[in-house]
Amino acid sequence: MERVVTLSTGIEIAVDDVGTGPAIVMLHGWPETKYSWRHQVPALAAAGYRAVAIDCRGYGGSTKPGGVGAYGLREVVGDLMGILDAARLDDPVLVGHDWGSIIMWSAAVLHSDRFRALVSLNVPYRGWCVGFPRTDYIREHVADRFGYVLYFQEEGPVEASFAADPDQFLRRVYSSIAKDPEFMASEDFAVYRDAFVAGGISGPINYYRNIDANHEALAEFANAPIELPTLVLAADSDPVLPPALVAGMERWVPNLSVVPVADSGHWTQQEQPEQVNAALIEFLDGLGR
Repeated sequence: MERVVTLSTGIEIAVDDVGTGPAIVMLHGWPETKYSWRHQVPALAAAGYRAVAIDCRGYGGSTKPGGVGAYGLREVVGDLMGILDAARLDDPVLVGHDWGSIIMWSAAVLHSDRFRALVSLNVPYRGWCVGFPRTDYIREHVADRFGYVLYFQEEGPVEASFAADPDQFLRRVYSSIAKDPEFMASEDFAVYRDAFVAGGISGPINYYRNIDANHEALAEFANAPIELPTLVLAADSDPVLPPALVAGMERWVPNLSVVPVADSGHWTQQEQPEQVNAALIEFLDGLGR
């Protein structure tokens, strides 16, 4: 069931909420919406879980506040905690992909007592819950892989590029880091294109513009351990987040399981939904009811 949850802050969050049983809350990445979990929601509901996929602030049917600062991790995690309260989601398992995983890691560090377990698609946790290194580190050391983050920092150019040709902008993003550039059906692409044409790209891009501010806001949590049972699904052909990055994560996440996903680029739950669903449900069932 698709509905809108109004938080005590006035922020409205669009959710797909299907099934009954233990709650599984799914957080999407950029540039996606809750639609990215379209293969997982019905599978989880059929397996006896309450599947809840949300549009993060700035996306889809959710509120799109103005200003870069409105998209810091503390604000976005605050939305998540508000959803748990408003929708009565007790002790859920969090599942994240891309930026959704960054939100998930941050929430787990800030509010570990509110969650049962974690599942990250592709994104490792290496002792800092803010996802990306600072922009000066990116510029000096990993600009070859994360140069787009630097491009996103200035307000205006990326918005203009998107406005000039939304179809080309989004197709380039999706196809460039997929194992199969043709993985997305035209009707699925249209859902994303229409959502971003209607809602704009500034809110989603503002997540990237808070990278340095997030480091400042969450500096006290550097090297914080995460004790929750955690599964990482590591796509074998993700050029942005290769599976080698998961190596050594046990230093910070001792209760860790890693499952490889074959023949997948960055868009794991959409490129290989059957593998993802099988691994996800096996992990969830193993937690017990």
